Parts: sequence; C-alpha cells; structure tokens
Amino acid sequence: MLKTILTSLRSPELRKKLAFTAFILLVYRFGSFVPVPGIDLEALQAAIDERGSRLLDFLNLFAGGALTRFAVFALGIMPYITASIILQLMTVVIPRLEQLQKEGESGQQKITQYTRYFTVVLALLQSLAYVLYFRSQDALPDFTLGKLYLIVISVTAGTVLLMWLGELITQRGVGNGISLLIFASIVASVPDAIDGWLSLAPVSQVLIGAIALAVVVGVVFINEGQRRIPIQYAKRVVGRRMTSGGTTYMPLRVNMAGVIPVIFASSVVILPPTLAELGGRGSFFQDVSDLLAPGSWYYIIFEALLIVLFTYFYTAVQFNPVEQADNLKKYGGFIPGVRPGRPTAVYLDRVLTRLTLPGAIYLAIIAELPNIVFRYLPDSNAFFGVLGGTSILIVVGVALDTMRQMEAQLMMRSYEGFLK
Repeated sequence: MLKTILTSLRSPELRKKLAFTAFILLVYRFGSFVPVPGIDLEALQAAIDERGSRLLDFLNLFAGGALTRFAVFALGIMPYITASIILQLMTVVIPRLEQLQKEGESGQQKITQYTRYFTVVLALLQSLAYVLYFRSQDALPDFTLGKLYLIVISVTAGTVLLMWLGELITQRGVGNGISLLIFASIVASVPDAIDGWLSLAPVSQVLIGAIALAVVVGVVFINEGQRRIPIQYAKRVVGRRMTSGGTTYMPLRVNMAGVIPVIFASSVVILPPTLAELGGRGSFFQDVSDLLAPGSWYYIIFEALLIVLFTYFYTAVQFNPVEQADNLKKYGGFIPGVRPGRPTAVYLDRVLTRLTLPGAIYLAIIAELPNIVFRYLPDSNAFFGVLGGTSILIVVGVALDTMRQMEAQLMMRSYEGFLK
C-alpha cells in the first residue's frame, strides 16, 4: 500500500487527482463546522448533552459530527444513499426504470437524474424532521416560521452541494466520491474514539484492539477472495485472419458487492428508530425506538439480515449471468464441461449464489461482532460508532477500493510507457 501511494505521487496526472480529491474532502470538513443561520449553538449543545442518545451519536457519525453542530452539511450524504437504494429497489418493480437500466449509459444518466431529484425531496423531509425534533428538545429557542424555512433550505442546499462534490470526486478524482465522503465522516471521529479507548482498563483495551484488528483482517480477506472460473476460447476466422484460441479465467469475488451492502443496511436500519424518536415519546413510537436502538439485539439481528439481503441484491445488479453467458458465446468462449448459452448462465448463477452466501454471512458477522461486544462493555459510548463493525467495514472497504483504483491507473500508465 505504501509503495502504491509513493508511486502515485511520482505520477503527475495521478498526483493532480489525489490533490483534487483531498481538496474536496477539505471543503467537506470545513462545511461540517459552518452552522446554519438562526441556530443557538450553546442551547443546542446543552440539549444534546442532557438528552443525547446512542441513535443521535450514530447519525452524527455518518455526518462527520455536523449533525450535533447543525452545520450546513448536517445531513451528510445519507439522503443520496437512501435515494439510490430506493431507486435500485424500484427498478425491479417499475418496468420503465428496468428498461432505462438496460439502455446503457444514457439510461443510467436518467436514473441518476431521478436519484438527484429524489435526494432533494428526502433532504427536505429529513431536515424538517430534525428541526422539529431539536425544537421539541428545547434546542432551538426563539423559533419562528422564518427560521424554519431558512434552516431547512440551508441544510437541503448543503446536501445537494455534497452530492455534487461526491460526483466531482468520482469524475475527476480518485475513488468513489460518495463512499469517500462517508469515509471522511467516520475518520474525523477517530481521535475522540482513540481518546475514549485509552481511558478504558488495560484488559478492555486489549480486547477492543484485538477485535478491531480481527475485523480489519477479515475485511481484507473476504474482499480479496475470489473464485476463478476457467474460460476456453476456440479458434475463429475474422475476415481473412484466424485468431488463435486461448485459456483465461473469469474472477468471481466472494464479496462482489464490496462495502455497499453495509452502507445500505446502515442507512435503512436507522430509519425506523429515527422516525420513532421524531414521532414522540411515551407511545408506540417509543417502543419501536427501544426495539431498534443502535446496540440492541433487535438492531443487531435486523442489520445483519439487511446486510445479507443487500449483498445478494447488489451482486445481482452488478453481475448478470445471462449477459455474461451471451458475451462468452458471442466471442467464442466457453467454460470447459459446460455448454454455451443458457447452461452457462445457469452454471454461473449457481456458482455465484453459492459463493455469495458465505461471503454475505461472513460480512454480517464481521459487522456485528464488535457491536455485540460493545453491548456488554461499560462506558463504550465514546467509541461505539467509530470502532463498531459497520464503521470499520466501511473504512477498510473504501480504502481497499480506492487503492485498487490507484493501482489500476498506475498499471495503465505503465502499459502506455511500455508501448512507447
């Protein structure tokens, strides 16, 4: 990893992309400290210290600390992720969206545009909900309709700006911009988490350190694991030339979905308790909030099931066995012992299903193991979110994907130099 980073810094083109990515992330962190107009920060912080909850801390983690400061980027990038989840789920139900998905780049651009519009709607609703919630906690004194409008518009505009910044990183920087914004949000809380970890007893420090290291090793192991399916290409006549056949392989990763299922599951699992806390206390809403509060058994089981389901769903979106089988048949390729066409698609689907199941279960176990330990560890609120399985999975997964993209760009540069 260190060698890749040093080599990247010697490449002028890649160095510019890294600098651009770092600048965008710096802008994001700056916006996390700029409060929206009309906020009394002292009253807000006093109310949070008095009535703070683990759910609020968890939401604040994905916003990089901007939520408790009610900054311009208080919602973070989560509305965009939620909108993406809903649009991808709707492609299975709505034929029009499914047709757009099959149209290639032009159809994907339209789906992306719909996602942006839906993100604005979700950001308006979420910002309004948070304003009403903090108002109910006496955190917003001298509250008027004018202030409500100003705060909601400011926070929504911050989310739209973040969405644009994330797309800029993807287009002109290194790595996936949306994932890197979440990565920056979690990493920003690491110093406070380390301070809380150092305040524990030596036995607890060793236990938490060992679990965090095991999760990192597990994430690297599952992300890099793959099943190689041999592919044989027959000799073909193209024009007046005969192409020679060859043997290669099709790599099927154990965790083809990467860190996306964990991000999806995290954004979905916090939705019910958020609505419950906004709905009021001393009623059915409070019961739902208690059941699905971060760290509870219901929360852990629900998130683990969502991770498994989203792993299968996103893998099906990323890899189409029928399309892969058609491409192999088109270019004269086949799997030894399997007939081309539909039998190849059935074979690939069966292999991928069997390969994804242990990967999804392993991913869920890695994500929830630290949460189970923190449930029985006293005074763990200071670092529950940052050192939790979900946060470590996201940080390590995003780091691996970014390094993989950097290595790919370095390899392209090496090939260019070789051809010259």
